[in-house]
Formats: sequence, C-alpha cells, structure tokens
Amino acid sequence: MKILVLNCGSSSIKYQLFTMTDKSVIAKGGIEKLGMKGSFLKHVRQDGQVVVFEGEIMDHKIGIEYILGILTSEKHGCLSSLNELDAIGHRVVHGGEHFNSSVLITDEVIDEVTKCIDIAPLHNPPNLKGIRAMEELIPGIPQVGVFDTAFHQTMEPKAYMYGIPYALYKKYGIRRYGFHGTSHRFVSKRACDLLNLDYNSQKIISCHLGNGASVAAIKNGKSFDTSMGFTPIEGLIMGTRCGDLDVGVVHYIMEKEEIGIRSASTLFNKHAGMLGISGISSDMREIEMAKDKGDERAKLALEMYDYRVKKYIGSYMAAMGGLDLLIFTGGIGENADTTREGICSELGFLGISLDNIKNKGFRKEGVISTPDSKVKILVIPTDEELVIALDTEEIVKGSLKS
Repeated sequence: MKILVLNCGSSSIKYQLFTMTDKSVIAKGGIEKLGMKGSFLKHVRQDGQVVVFEGEIMDHKIGIEYILGILTSEKHGCLSSLNELDAIGHRVVHGGEHFNSSVLITDEVIDEVTKCIDIAPLHNPPNLKGIRAMEELIPGIPQVGVFDTAFHQTMEPKAYMYGIPYALYKKYGIRRYGFHGTSHRFVSKRACDLLNLDYNSQKIISCHLGNGASVAAIKNGKSFDTSMGFTPIEGLIMGTRCGDLDVGVVHYIMEKEEIGIRSASTLFNKHAGMLGISGISSDMREIEMAKDKGDERAKLALEMYDYRVKKYIGSYMAAMGGLDLLIFTGGIGENADTTREGICSELGFLGISLDNIKNKGFRKEGVISTPDSKVKILVIPTDEELVIALDTEEIVKGSLKS
C-alpha cells in the first residue's frame, strides 16, 4: 500500500509518500509561500536528490497538482501513475469534541471539521482545502483525517474545563483541547517500545519543544493533561506565542495601546514569546548565540523558557502521582542540549537526574539520564507523518473488510 500524507497550512503544503510494506518514505517535500510571489516546491527523492521548482502556485489545488505531477514525472517521480496511490492521510488540527480518533473522511466528517473553523481559523480551512482538492483531483480515493486534538480527548473534565460559567462551555465548546497529540502519542509509545515497557502502565511526561511547544502528561496510555488549551497559544512560552498569560494583561494592553481584537491576537501569537522577550529572534539557536555574547535579554528569554517547562513537569508529576519517563522531542527538544540541561537542573529531588556528559551534543534516539535516575529521561525524534500513514493504512484496510 502506498499512502500520501499531506499537511496543508495557510501558505504551505508538506507531503511525504510512504510505501507501507517497510514503512519507508519514497519521496517528500513541500511548497512554501503558497499564494504569494516567489512560491516554490522543494522535492526530495528517496536517493536524497533535491529538486526545486519555482512558479506561481496560487492555491492549494494548484499546489497539490504540482505535487502529484512531480510524483508521477518520468525524471523526478517515483510513481508510474496516480493509480499506484492507495490512500491519502491528512493532518487536521482541530476535531473539537467530536473526534477521539482518526477517521475515514466522509461528507459528515467534513461538516464537523467545518464547524470547528471558529476555534481553529488559521488551521482548519487549509486542512479542508487539501481534502477538497484531493476529492477533485483523484475522485474516489480513500482519505483519512488524523486530528491533533484527538489524543487528548481522554482528559477528564477536571483537567479540560476552565473556570468560566458552565453555560459558555455548553454553548460554545470552550474548554482545553490540546494539540500536538499525534506527536505526543508517537513518542510516548516509541519510548516504551525502546525500553520494553508496558505502555498502559506508565506515567509519562512528553515535552514537544519546537517553534510551537507543549507538554503532555500521559498516564496508563492515555492523555491525562496537556499545556495547550482552547487554542495553541496557552501553556509554554513559544517561538512567537506568549503562552500562559493573565487575561487582565490582554485587556490592559488593548486599552493602553488602543488596539482591537485582531491586532491583539497578532501581538500575542506572532510578536510575543521568545521573539518578544529577546527582541532578537524566535529561533533558539540565534538566541543562544546572543546569550553567549553576553546579551541579557537573550539570557532572560532562555531562563524563562526553561523555567516554564520545569513548572509544568513538576505540576504534572504531582497530578499523576509520580513519573516513570520524561521525553524530549520536537526541533528544540531533540537538538538543544542546553535547553534540556536547563529544564532538568535542580529536579534531582524528584528523581530526575540528567547525565550531562551524555546529554552534551546528543541528537539521536536514546536515554540521557544517569543510571541511578529514578525517572528515565529520553530523546525521541517525533514522526507525526508516520503516525498519519499508519492510521490511514489501518482505517482504509478496516473499511475494505467491512
């Protein structure tokens, strides 16, 4: 079975083509600056050869036509025809309370995803555009939706409810949904497989640290709590998102700066976080370099970042009644050894002991805790695309049997 995984953003489309016989990626790439001047497609073949095509790629349908064209091209492709494709797997950011697992996409599913646009206005519309484009370009091909929010649907009301009038939750669905669920699910299972542990009896904290970042508490194989909330802005300090913030601060800034809702949303989503604190960049590598040169705001930003993650780890350990595994993943979690060291420092009293020598420069899969650490600390590279492909394969095979 060959499965194409699509991740459609507002101005980008990422793709990976899997052959499920050995779970290998036979082609991958992406389109950037979709709908803008200077748009391009970068395609990577299985042999590592990179091809870049520049052109006016004005919308998602045209973009996906480009992708299908290069996958079937005689010179750069890996498919003799589109008939070799068995299914399409889509990353869908928000499934609301309706979806607690991946599903075969139907008209009813599209209707439910459309209803979630109000709470995911930046993400669900492009996800839907990708689905509809495939319906037009390859009619009848099975499509599967894999939701960022689905994994967290096992949280109890005490974890996902906010302290607002209950009527507002019932009327608008205002609650904690959580995101990065596909990543948290993958790395937590992978860690247990690596250590030969029973996934359904472990207490795990997964730190997905990238430009967007979240922490998830996973107890006995189920999401117990997570730092992102109704939207992806809540929780950790991120590249450009502020994370946890007193709602009174929002009102105060709007009043003092005389800005409206849209400008406030842009401020807290795109100009805050590490970029806003440091005044340098949202890229941790650039902030680290500035800190090494003595920049005090860069130092402050990094200290705040580590401190926020550390607080969530401690609170989730208290909530779950202990911890067996602490996992780092995402671009920062997998590569920034100084960030991992900063987060794990002074947590020895909780049984968390990082091997600083092993951690230094560690950028692969494995254990980085000391032998006597009560909590195993691991780095697990995430692979959300593989999870989408596996879910798609399982659901499509199941639908064929039924």
